[in-house]
Amino acid sequence: MLCETKWVRSATTKSPPPADQAPGPILHLRAGGVSLVLDVVGPYLPRVLHWGADLGQLDADHLAALDQAMRPRWTSNSPDDPLRLSVLPENSHAWPGTPGLAGHRDGRDFSTRFVVGGIGQSRLPDGTAVVTVAATDPAAALELGLTFEMSPRGLVRTRAELTNAGGGTYYLDGLALALPVPARAVELLDFGGHWGHERRAPQRHPFNQATYAREGRRGRTGLDASLLLIAGEAGFAFRRGQVWAAHTGWSGNHRLIAERQPSGERVLAGGELLMPGEVALGGGQKYVSPWVYFAHGEGLDDMSARFHHFVRTRPGRPAGPRAVVGNSWEAVYMDHSLARLIDLASAFAEVGVELFVLDDGWFRHRRSDTAGLGDWYVDPAVWPDGLHPLVDHVRGLGLEFGLWVEPEMVNLDSDLARAHPEWIMAAGHRLPPEFRHQQVLNLGIPEALAHVTERLDALIEEYRLTYLKWDHNRDLIEAGDQLTGRAGVHAQTEAVYGLWEYLKRRHPGLRIESCSSGGGRADLGILTLADRMWGSDCTDAHERQAIQRHTTLLVPPEMVGSHISADQNHQTQRRLSLPMRAVTAMFGDLGVEWDVTGLDAARRAELAAWIALYKDWRELLHTGDVVRTDHPDPALWVHGVVAADRSKALFALVPMATSMTSPPGEFRPDGLDPDKTYRVAPLAPPGRTGEGHIYQPPAWWSEGLTASGRVLMGRGLRAPELPPDSPALVSFTEQLA
Repeated sequence: MLCETKWVRSATTKSPPPADQAPGPILHLRAGGVSLVLDVVGPYLPRVLHWGADLGQLDADHLAALDQAMRPRWTSNSPDDPLRLSVLPENSHAWPGTPGLAGHRDGRDFSTRFVVGGIGQSRLPDGTAVVTVAATDPAAALELGLTFEMSPRGLVRTRAELTNAGGGTYYLDGLALALPVPARAVELLDFGGHWGHERRAPQRHPFNQATYAREGRRGRTGLDASLLLIAGEAGFAFRRGQVWAAHTGWSGNHRLIAERQPSGERVLAGGELLMPGEVALGGGQKYVSPWVYFAHGEGLDDMSARFHHFVRTRPGRPAGPRAVVGNSWEAVYMDHSLARLIDLASAFAEVGVELFVLDDGWFRHRRSDTAGLGDWYVDPAVWPDGLHPLVDHVRGLGLEFGLWVEPEMVNLDSDLARAHPEWIMAAGHRLPPEFRHQQVLNLGIPEALAHVTERLDALIEEYRLTYLKWDHNRDLIEAGDQLTGRAGVHAQTEAVYGLWEYLKRRHPGLRIESCSSGGGRADLGILTLADRMWGSDCTDAHERQAIQRHTTLLVPPEMVGSHISADQNHQTQRRLSLPMRAVTAMFGDLGVEWDVTGLDAARRAELAAWIALYKDWRELLHTGDVVRTDHPDPALWVHGVVAADRSKALFALVPMATSMTSPPGEFRPDGLDPDKTYRVAPLAPPGRTGEGHIYQPPAWWSEGLTASGRVLMGRGLRAPELPPDSPALVSFTEQLA
């Protein structure tokens, strides 16, 4: 992140808070059941003595003993001075793996040895512990600042600032920050995917002696991005086994690395993936890396909860319940007419929608996806009076109004591309391949950024928009500045962050949804600014179960848009019951993307009942702890949300296939309070039809039961026998004496 970027993120340029105490030789940060122990004795960069489960209160003698226990020693055929592995691994200390810093000054200064000049400690108002480190390498004429933070829930994040303190140009090729993991972390887990199947495929493999890298070169997080790279004990699962995870909070090119050396060291690392020549630091210029996040947990759910707490407590998070979205896309596509959309908005309001979003097709020349991108003016051919008649009708129904935009992209068949072809990102001598009939608008050009800013500002002002669905429908290929020929993904990413910050400052209360061909931009760079992300362009509830299961390891479920779509799915052509579609959407940010104008009164009432049920449980679903049980039957997925005070919980039993046993076995509602007594009851909205019926309910199903959390979690409950894709809901409510 170059300090000269036009839009500068406040979150990445804020000076570290002043130290409130002098640091000792070994620092112990503790929060939320996690310890991070830093050896800052110096004179070299700090090394991590421990990152993982809480070690308890340790005095200076105990910390010194830990240092002695973890100190490396000389072995045969190794450097005479044992390896010193810091958070920025350096080859000058005999680290043979991926260097923390890669760069040069016209071929020189390719290797660094930083010396620490100062260390500070402080605490932010929310309780986050902060450690700052200032270091220099006089020979390479470089200055380095490191920041470590530990949130109140135990999430660790770190970033670096690198300054060229000398003459000439320092070409930065890469900067990665690393934390070590212990030898018992013997397995790796990440996720594969593609369009419509983001993060659907878990990939588990041994933590071998090798460098394992997940790199994203798409100019966005990527539909195939894992989001997390997780190391863990053998057989770790959602509710068991210690795990350590890394995430790079950056929406441009990025990388995650798991590396194991022959000498036994294991690290997780992350950072921005820079294109050749993309960051060239002149004298006094600075690069600020993205935040790299590290989370430890006893099982994946514990790890995940640290990310959820961090995102939920960020400044500017929307207060109050999230509105039920009614999106026009799968209802009308680009076939826009005032009468049809008024009917749709009225039908949405009848079933309980609270926010109407007009999707693609409203702007000039946009009759198909081949034209119009970049021309952000309401099309007078379709809307002779502008959007005002529709907006007025929507607001008259008591709904909010939002709009779909894709400001980073441009069709060649557009007035903007014809007027400013030089604003299209390219390598300098040819246009990149088209991608969904689109090219990328270079927001690193100040005039292009100013144009987009003015157009969005004008639309928000004119229509009093409170919501933007912000799309980003192509990879950045050969993404550079045509006039200079230099790579531009870094500048483009910074410009987008800055533009979002500007719009939110200018229009308080504006919410922005991150959509990128579905879930293609879902990292903590964009999600610390976004209010919602679109989980996937695939609205098939069966596919969405897996997509949401893994996406919500990082992203809180209330930020993952999940819509009830038509009986026969648009993408897969699969027909699914309304209960399956509604239950799946309930465990995200529920919306409706369906032409409900064609439903008869009974079916509208049934849909309205599901939405009303969701609203009854919305506060719990959007604030509680997510639980994914390790059920032994792969055909039955059991997941739920438990209130922070453990007073209530809602679980979904989702049969993804036909069980191998009949009747099925028990399920355990993990996460309850063992000492509380709960009333257990199946849950369904009033007026539910026989669609998605239960083959064979267990004995407790009709009357419910009362039992302690200890019994329910220790022994479990007999599960009902359900047809595939026919879920059931079970509620748990504390019974007071």
